[in-house]
Amino acid sequence: MERINFGTRVGTTVYNTGTIVRALSSQTFFENGFDLTPEQFLILDIIHDYGELYQRQICEITLKDRSNVARLIKILEDKELIKRKQASNGRRIFKISVTEKGQEVRDTIKPTTKELRKILINGVTQEEIDITLATLNKIYENARPRVRLQI
Repeated sequence: MERINFGTRVGTTVYNTGTIVRALSSQTFFENGFDLTPEQFLILDIIHDYGELYQRQICEITLKDRSNVARLIKILEDKELIKRKQASNGRRIFKISVTEKGQEVRDTIKPTTKELRKILINGVTQEEIDITLATLNKIYENARPRVRLQI
């Protein structure tokens, strides 16, 4: 298949790249028989990496709305991969952490995500990665203050 040239349409290129990466991730998770979607794994991995988090913090890290994050948390909790612990302030606010089972599932899936990352950056130099990330961060910083997210 011929490569599509998006020219200088940065938004289209970023969107289409994200779409194809998500599709490859979903396909890879399915082929490996993982009982999680890449989106569910992302939440599990973030909680693992950051330690205990509030739902709002997960929303801010992932830029996902509350209802989407609540749905993902519920799924992970039903699978006993994470647990919620009521915060000490007495309100209906919970800290979310990874369970031992969640740690095991994460450790099982993580090597596959690392392999997937290797596939995605095949032929890309570290300098190109650094430039790409710096450029995308600048674009993000230009856009972020103008966006009103409902987190």
